[in-house]
Amino acid sequence: MSAATAAQRLLLTGGTGFIGSRLALQAKAQGRTVVVTGQANTEPERRRHAELEAAGIGVELGQLQEPNLAQRLVQGCDTVIHLAAAQHESNVPDEYFERVNVGATNVLLRASRDAGVHRFVYGSTIGVYGETVHGTLDESSKPAPDNVYGRTKLAAETLVRQSNGAMETCVVRISETYGPGDFRLLKLFRAIDRGAFIMIGAGANRRQLIYVSDLVRGLLLAADHPAARNETFVLAGGEVITTRDMVQCIAQALHRPLPRWHAPMWPFNAAAIVLESTLKPLGLQPPLHRRRLDFFRKSFVFSTVKAQSVLGFAPSTGFAGGASETAEWYRERGYLS
Repeated sequence: MSAATAAQRLLLTGGTGFIGSRLALQAKAQGRTVVVTGQANTEPERRRHAELEAAGIGVELGQLQEPNLAQRLVQGCDTVIHLAAAQHESNVPDEYFERVNVGATNVLLRASRDAGVHRFVYGSTIGVYGETVHGTLDESSKPAPDNVYGRTKLAAETLVRQSNGAMETCVVRISETYGPGDFRLLKLFRAIDRGAFIMIGAGANRRQLIYVSDLVRGLLLAADHPAARNETFVLAGGEVITTRDMVQCIAQALHRPLPRWHAPMWPFNAAAIVLESTLKPLGLQPPLHRRRLDFFRKSFVFSTVKAQSVLGFAPSTGFAGGASETAEWYRERGYLS
């Protein structure tokens, strides 16, 4: 790491999220001054908040839609990595996603331009590509988001690119991410550990998961590398696996037999539609929704050639090894039996 990198003052949003918390810890370990903002509304967020504070990383809680907060946070920062987003909420109106994913990004962009930020890295999502797509996707593939999360992330990408010239920008479309610190996949690990997992559908959909430490390395390259200026990158894992493969690797990491239970997709999809239409207008969280079923049906395969050739980025952790590391992290903290 160069002296210039070590002296960087980095603003990281979404710092109490899974990816953001790992990124904050790594950036501090590299000698960077890290300014972190996030939320502490859920138990995982509160645990990560405490973890960061214990590591000597202060976290300012607040909403980036507030211009005064954004203006204060960016003062003196060379780089912004913006990961904060509304993502998994299913009991909120679409306007909430617009306000958080588009509105807050716009506020932060304005504050960053005014403060003289050198580079703004936007953490986007492979969700901008939409439904199952046959063939290999890359940065030039046409986005076709099929839900409000993907649509609002794509809209925010447009705002970021419109800031080219006022400052350097970089858009990173992040694939499914897993690893130590992740609570989203804990339910899957627990279900397999207890022999309670049911495969919905054939499990043949393909995915390219990226281990969190690999992703963090890629995001920091996007923040530092001169060739990342005003570019878009897909950061995904180095291997393509099916959902069946994924479940098998987790079962092996847990020393459990491969789950045998299967169920057809259509009754779950029908139930999700009914629950969404009845509970969402009431502001209630549906116990099952269609975005949750995407785990069993969406397929994505990506070319990682651009990140390799431009940034020199290549993932180093395969899913079998990453699943073992994740299982060990869960066990050490008592999340698995």
